[in-house]
Amino acid sequence: ERTDQELSGLNKNELSNLPGIGKSIATTIEEINDSGDSSTLANLLKQTPDGILELLAIKGIGARKIKIAWDHLGVETVEDLFLAAQKGTLSDLPGFGAKTQEKVLQILAFHYKNKGLVHYKQAHLQGLLFEELIFKVFPDTNLVRTGAFRRKCEVIARLEYLWSLDDFRQAQEYLGTMEIASIDIQQSGPFRWCGEFTEDSLKLDIRFCLPQNFGSKQVYFTGSSKHLLLANEQGTTLLDLINTPIASEQALYQEFGWPTIIPELREGLYEQKMKEAEGLHGIIQLRDLKGILHNHSTYSDGKNSLKEMALACKELGYQYLGITDHSQTAVYANGLSIEQIDTQHREIESLNQELAPFRIFKGIESDILNEGQLDYPDEVLRRFDFIVASIHFNINMDEDQATSRLIKAIENPHTTILGHPTGRQLLRREGYPINHAKIIDACAANEVVIEINAHPWRLDIDWRWVPLAVQKGVMISINPDAHEKGGLKDMQYGVNVARKAGLTKEMTFNAKDLGEMEQYLQQRKATAEKISVE
Repeated sequence: ERTDQELSGLNKNELSNLPGIGKSIATTIEEINDSGDSSTLANLLKQTPDGILELLAIKGIGARKIKIAWDHLGVETVEDLFLAAQKGTLSDLPGFGAKTQEKVLQILAFHYKNKGLVHYKQAHLQGLLFEELIFKVFPDTNLVRTGAFRRKCEVIARLEYLWSLDDFRQAQEYLGTMEIASIDIQQSGPFRWCGEFTEDSLKLDIRFCLPQNFGSKQVYFTGSSKHLLLANEQGTTLLDLINTPIASEQALYQEFGWPTIIPELREGLYEQKMKEAEGLHGIIQLRDLKGILHNHSTYSDGKNSLKEMALACKELGYQYLGITDHSQTAVYANGLSIEQIDTQHREIESLNQELAPFRIFKGIESDILNEGQLDYPDEVLRRFDFIVASIHFNINMDEDQATSRLIKAIENPHTTILGHPTGRQLLRREGYPINHAKIIDACAANEVVIEINAHPWRLDIDWRWVPLAVQKGVMISINPDAHEKGGLKDMQYGVNVARKAGLTKEMTFNAKDLGEMEQYLQQRKATAEKISVE
């Protein structure tokens, strides 16, 4: 993870000379290079029940505790562990206790709730592969995404499609021959093909319709139930028009008396408000973003050098990059010492001369400490162009603790952006509970920007809170939290959820061009220094 060097071309001696790799790991890597497999891993897998492997993939329990439950209670599946926790037998095991047992129950409840779901990014990439195969055989066909998949929800239960054809049989016959997916006969029928992808069991759901019904069916199968029940001035709902033969979505919305609602917004929450405000045409798009803030380099826990990150950002067409490596308290992520900050800033100044007019802004992702203080003293914080304040440790807090800790950091005049406010990791762990309204009010009072962390595992702040933030005058920054060059492209996933909330270009912080961003950050720094002196 930490090296840019390609390991497949190195022999055992060369591997052993790399930092952190001894003879044993070098031997294993060499075996993988030669055979594509590891005999050590294969032997361990033979001794380990499949259910234990599923348990090990659940974040928050830990391998040591799973091993204790396996050894003492014969726990070999998720169900076994859940039953043991419900019966109260886990609390008697070494290293457990009543609190740990309760935590295990909460973690497993979260696991069951999210079982079968995947991040939108995974669904999107799988969808691209599937669509490529379909369009190769049916180049002029009309196949479109629908449901939560088209609405670009954070997590997806199935890939849903609508396929418009005069004759469904040819399409159904082809689907039956595809190696990447298998049919579920019980769920399928004359107008529907259901199945799953063989590699990862992700569900696939395809509905068929005639071309003359394509528009009405597309609206029906895309919108949430709340969206379909939206009514126009005459009291007619979208659902009332679904059985009318209409060939295009635009024609159906025109018949309804509304502009066409973008798919991401069809949740039944903000459509009416956006229509009344005539804001449907100003919703943020990826091309509106001028720079990428909140990124990491090899100075802390990133995979690519500062220059590599800057060049990749520039090649994507952006005007500036904000580098925000971890602060000194984040020892787990190689947080920067004060001496390393000086070294990094000198490199940034040199690169800014070399890459002009492209600009690297000097930032830091400052850990929010237990009482809400920012990492580093004021005299160090003043050296940065901007600061992303985030919580990374001691995350087992109640709502009052988490909210007060965040507000204290927001009130620090050096804080520019509040990073991933709840610390959630979708499908892995829930975020710590916060009072979103109080946090948003604090950001409004202190002119602090709130981040939508565009990493597909985070997408935090939850988009449902963005309209309140915008209403209070709080700007939103869409940031990828990129730890390597490829992560810069995750900006699209942040844009997806921002569009679900109707976020406009005007209220998007990094839609500012380079000159506007330079001016804003300079003024912000001057204000912070003035407050610090007072």
